[in-house]
Amino acid sequence: MTKLLEIEGLQTHFFTRDGVAKAVDGVSLSLDRGEILGLVGESGSGKSVTGFSILGLVDPPGRVVGGRIVFDGADLVAGGERMMRGLRGRRIAMIFQDPMMTLNPVLRIDTQMIETVRAHADVSRAAARERAREALVRVGISSPDERLESYPHQFSGGMRQRVAIAIALLHEPDLIIADEPTTALDVTIQAQILSEVQTLCAEAGTALIWITHDLAVVSGLADRLAVMYAGRIIEAGPTAGIIARPAHPYTKGLIESVPQGKRHGTLLKQIGGMTPSLLHLPRGCKFAPRCPRADAACDPEPPLAEIAAGRGVRCVHPHLEAEESAAS
Repeated sequence: MTKLLEIEGLQTHFFTRDGVAKAVDGVSLSLDRGEILGLVGESGSGKSVTGFSILGLVDPPGRVVGGRIVFDGADLVAGGERMMRGLRGRRIAMIFQDPMMTLNPVLRIDTQMIETVRAHADVSRAAARERAREALVRVGISSPDERLESYPHQFSGGMRQRVAIAIALLHEPDLIIADEPTTALDVTIQAQILSEVQTLCAEAGTALIWITHDLAVVSGLADRLAVMYAGRIIEAGPTAGIIARPAHPYTKGLIESVPQGKRHGTLLKQIGGMTPSLLHLPRGCKFAPRCPRADAACDPEPPLAEIAAGRGVRCVHPHLEAEESAAS
């Protein structure tokens, strides 16, 4: 079956006075209809820029300089802005981490949601308003008729984020790119949103890329994980396998730093060092300066190699648990 989304060798660079920052450098991903992919990594790893690149939202001095992004058979890079305008909001939606990137502060919520509906659907204003009302109910907003007549500044940060999520759901798109959308929400509403998007993916066949640094959230949501570091994917595979048996030392460090399940008063493990500057990346494996397993074999940088069915890792010294799993 044809993949809904195929990304091959994506390169998005930022051209600054100090040099070229390779924010995304050779990323390859694929996504089936109805599948949920978790894109995980520390801040600055290239997760959000990957999402912006898919939608053609990278602003100067950044630009996509290489690779292909094929959505339902159409090459988005070659198609240009005209193609993207027909897809954004209707077939591909994005939920931004900051809801004010979605909401106009001087327009009422109903105006913004109705315009979003009618931009891609030939329906009456009343029908569009009813669809907007239903979307607000889906994300747990009470008194939706009253809220539709409000302005963004009359909402809390969490409420604004729920409105932004509702806007993304209006057309039940084929693909949603969610950039840490539940960071500002309390755990009850977060659980409701996660349940809603899982239902949407299962029933409507919507594919979802969930960008996050929170492994606790994505472990119960995503079918597959792709772990990013310094603009590259360093491990990818089924979520359950990666969480249970992380192969890359960086992935293992991320999982061990999660406080869940730790006894009160126990010190959390940390990944030593800092993420490298994208302007001055180290030779060879980009994680080597922080890696306890690094040696001379880590230069040159290893490719993303398969260690088990559907499981890949960019490391010459993957952890034994994954190696034993591949051999069994």
